[in-house]
Amino acid sequence: MNPGDGATSAPTAEATQATESSADTNTNRRQPFPQGFLDSISSGWSSRPESAPLPRAQASFAAARRARVSEAFPGKRLVIPAGEPKQRSNDTDYPFRAHSAFSHLTGWGADSEAGAVLVFEPRDAAGGHDVTLHFRERADRTTSEFYSDASIGEFWIGPRAALDAVAVDLGIPTAHIDRFESHDGDLVLDEDDALTRFVSELRFVKDDYEIEQMRLAVDVTAAGFDDIVRELPAILEHPRGERVVEGVFHRRARSDGNGEGYDTIAASGPHACYLHWTRNDGAVMPGDLILIDAGVEVDSLYTADITRTLPVSGRFTDVQRRVYETVREAADAAFAAARPGVRFRDVHAAAMEVIARRVAEWGLLPVTAEEALDADRGGQHRRYMVHGTSHHLGIDVHDCAQARREMYYDGLLEPGMVFTIEPGLYFQIDDLTVPEELRGIGVRIEDDILMTADGPVNLSAGIPRTADEVEAWIAAASA
Repeated sequence: MNPGDGATSAPTAEATQATESSADTNTNRRQPFPQGFLDSISSGWSSRPESAPLPRAQASFAAARRARVSEAFPGKRLVIPAGEPKQRSNDTDYPFRAHSAFSHLTGWGADSEAGAVLVFEPRDAAGGHDVTLHFRERADRTTSEFYSDASIGEFWIGPRAALDAVAVDLGIPTAHIDRFESHDGDLVLDEDDALTRFVSELRFVKDDYEIEQMRLAVDVTAAGFDDIVRELPAILEHPRGERVVEGVFHRRARSDGNGEGYDTIAASGPHACYLHWTRNDGAVMPGDLILIDAGVEVDSLYTADITRTLPVSGRFTDVQRRVYETVREAADAAFAAARPGVRFRDVHAAAMEVIARRVAEWGLLPVTAEEALDADRGGQHRRYMVHGTSHHLGIDVHDCAQARREMYYDGLLEPGMVFTIEPGLYFQIDDLTVPEELRGIGVRIEDDILMTADGPVNLSAGIPRTADEVEAWIAAASA
């Protein structure tokens, strides 16, 4: 029957009360439904025409990924849950985002259904699987849940996709979640190490669709940085200017994407020396550098991860410029070292050679740069850059995180990989090992890099990087 057909019958009061009781534990503030409401709620609606869906662009790519998973686990029943909403407080949840491996294998992005489960049912021991996507059918006007269940009822949350429509959209057979049963011997994502590791390593090399989405995420993120630069006068005026930066970027992330791929870091002045400063409650003062680490997650759930450090008054001081250009020199050295067949860790080593050499020249080290770079007895320069230079990037901001070390840190770069290059220098405000003029300066430059057969491509190169370019960027925005 058409969900919009006015001929649907009203649920009974008993059925409604049962639904209310099971769906909402906060019954102390629920109003009872009078019989007149129950008699009328399911009728008197105009029909809701629904166009036949077409397979989405990523459906064929996701099917190829599932085929690789199936081949790797012959005869095994595999269970890939989307996950459940995470509680924010009391009866409110954070916006739902499906598990990255689930989205990668289904092609379902921001519109994924909470509680869905992707099941690989083995055909026989020789290999091959029948794959089914289980989730809860929509609660439309034919059900009492339509109005009584705030978590899934379409009166509350709007239309949801039907099982049949999703089957066409994603190219995967679907079934109601009630038909899903766990079995002894299931390999379950995040419970079985082999499965969790495989689906993480599967994401090292991006396919054409993923690369397209990464380019889109970078483009929208670049627009967000432009927004921030244009808003610098208002940011300087507000007593919590860091939070204004966060809000300006959020506006772009939500208007042109799904949201941020991670909590924005808007760190002005000494806050820039705290690597994961997400409190963002400080003022942005004239003369400050502000470090902004932000990335837009697009609707497919692929995210950018970009950092720029800006002189909020429009010009670097001589000391700020010296630190900034050293960080850029390190980033450029890392980019030059990145080639197919190079070990991932060697990108970091190239950046650290620059950092060690420069801070030694500035008299900050108790040893020579060569001694600091000794793998066993060195590391003194790492006081000013404790983090790594690169991480893989994709449907997670730290993608492929469950991969084996020999495949990640010790692995070889391949065409199709996407990763960051993000060296930095951070001189804490109370660090007595550095001259006073350096204390409170924090600089990071982060770009998103696509490896190709011909070498690396900087996807975020269009966002100003050099000190001169950054100053011109700010000047143009205020002209």
